[in-house]
Amino acid sequence: MWLLGSGLPCAALAPRSLTRLVAEGKPMFGNQRRTSSSNSLPEAQMGHFQEGPDLKDFISGELSDKAKWAEYKGNLKRQKGERLRLPPWLKTEIPVGKNYNKLKNTLRHLNLHTVCEEARCPNIGECWGGGEYATATATIMLMGDTCTRGCRFCSVKTSRNPPPLDPEEPYNTAKAIAEWGLDYVVLTSVDRDDLSDGGAEHFAKTVSHLKERNPNILVECLTPDFRGDLGAVEKVASSGLDVYAHNVETVPELQSKVRDPRANFEQSIRVLKHAKEVQPDVISKTSIMLGLGETDEQLHATLERLREADVDCLTLGQYMQPTKRHLKVEEYVAPEKFKHWEKVGNSLGFHYTASGPLVRSSYKAGEFFLKNLIHKRKKKDI
Repeated sequence: MWLLGSGLPCAALAPRSLTRLVAEGKPMFGNQRRTSSSNSLPEAQMGHFQEGPDLKDFISGELSDKAKWAEYKGNLKRQKGERLRLPPWLKTEIPVGKNYNKLKNTLRHLNLHTVCEEARCPNIGECWGGGEYATATATIMLMGDTCTRGCRFCSVKTSRNPPPLDPEEPYNTAKAIAEWGLDYVVLTSVDRDDLSDGGAEHFAKTVSHLKERNPNILVECLTPDFRGDLGAVEKVASSGLDVYAHNVETVPELQSKVRDPRANFEQSIRVLKHAKEVQPDVISKTSIMLGLGETDEQLHATLERLREADVDCLTLGQYMQPTKRHLKVEEYVAPEKFKHWEKVGNSLGFHYTASGPLVRSSYKAGEFFLKNLIHKRKKKDI
């Protein structure tokens, strides 16, 4: 889930796809309805509909069949003036399931926001429902849905003076998560440069409430950069969390193009390093979007810089343009290339590297972290 220049995990997801329209019960072909009267359509138009995808294709996931990926012949790198088509590996199924519906209903009742919904994450059904390994994960967006920054990849609304913080939000968040029975929760937020501490105290209170209710739940905080205020970083890092995450978003060479001017790579690196200096046992984590025009050499050098800063975990995912007003996708990176970067990350010494077209910084967070944690504990027992 990446959202804002210095903070959120699922930023810049695709514009609403046909699967999204189907999920919302909206017509796929404007106001036209396919009824028996459609026989009156011209024969050529009838043929177009008959040859096109059916509703069952979207529900069954046939359009995302991995066996068909190699057959895709569309351009993956953008030419001048071109808008790339979405390749098949970025099309996902409609989210369903009891746990998904339960989480959604609780959110509405308690007036809470999730980055999963705000950024229209394609993995929402899998994460909320528990997925293959039944590790249910959700990403809660604290401090409202309005950001003080305006990154060129992010679709979250912005304002210089967002509404004041809800003082009950830390308590309500803990209450909701206790009801859900989650294994792992990611707390993230918009940037709040209007607040003296950037919202660090709000983060810390939420973690404290969560741990009081359930000491066994794993808590990740995916934070803004707090304008480089290391005191604010220290406040969150010392709150009792398990994972301190902050996204560098892209390679250093593209920072000014992609992120708000108040964010930059060096500032983000200092945030990640200081969190580990304050709490050496805390796991640090960052995320990078691919497809913004970075080169292989730039990306490799960036991964080396992150390891030098003692960053433990890395996620790499595809940037997807949220609206026509945002940065265009320069390249759709093939799944095989993501596999390559996963191997590179592991060889550089990251505890884990989650790399794939639909990976977001909090995607399957519980699954990856728990597996790694169990493995490390077993090694210590030997």
